[in-house]
Amino acid sequence: MAVPKKKTSPSKRNMRRAQNSKIAAINIIENRLTGEMHLPHHITETGYYNGKQAVTFKAKAQEDTEEQEENA
Repeated sequence: MAVPKKKTSPSKRNMRRAQNSKIAAINIIENRLTGEMHLPHHITETGYYNGKQAVTFKAKAQEDTEEQEENA
């Protein structure tokens, strides 16, 4: 059975534990076209990825009218 040879001081113990609590800085980049900030390798809220329109969204007005037509 493994047994420590000497007692670990509270200072050494706390210094060891402190390494686990370090938080890495979040890497946020700016979109070249819109200037919007987003995470790397993710699309922006407007649907751009790598300077190109990756996803197109329906206009909000079109969605509302389509929902009203379906419910009627």
